[in-house]
Amino acid sequence: MSRHFEAAPGLCENRDPGTEGFVFNQTMLRIKSPERTLDFYTRIMGMTLVKKLDFPEMKFSLFFLAAIDSHELGNWSTDPKERLVQTFGRPAMLELTHNWGTEDDPEFAYHNGNEEPRGFGHIGFAVPDLDAACARFESLGVSFVKRPQDGKMKDIAFIKDPDGYWIELFTPGRLPGVLG
Repeated sequence: MSRHFEAAPGLCENRDPGTEGFVFNQTMLRIKSPERTLDFYTRIMGMTLVKKLDFPEMKFSLFFLAAIDSHELGNWSTDPKERLVQTFGRPAMLELTHNWGTEDDPEFAYHNGNEEPRGFGHIGFAVPDLDAACARFESLGVSFVKRPQDGKMKDIAFIKDPDGYWIELFTPGRLPGVLG
């Protein structure tokens, strides 16, 4: 029996026991303005800042955000050292990296990966109700790349964050009709 649920060239069938317990912890995005971007991810996307680390000698800060429902907040420690361990043990975190001074340069921008040359594409959020989420984003003035009714792939939307990174939005229960 395969350890994979699908077949594709290049898959390794035998998992090295040394990788047991590995957790995919974070995706890092470089940001220009922490104030704008943190507002977006905490107010618009509902994420929680669980840890901030400043590195004055290297002139950058890291912001670790997680999608935490209200009833889960009590599971997080108020002790900074314990919360650091929780932060780096949790799956699917967003790390925002701010190199100090970029916010003061009006010409400065990061490449979002979706213009040429293409590279990084997007991060994704599962939402309980795609239509309600999109209506909310619309009312908040969020920039859309694609609405659920647009294009060939229906029931999937893309919005942009303040740095131009794309965020895919979908409701898992609707995906079998789109991708199945």
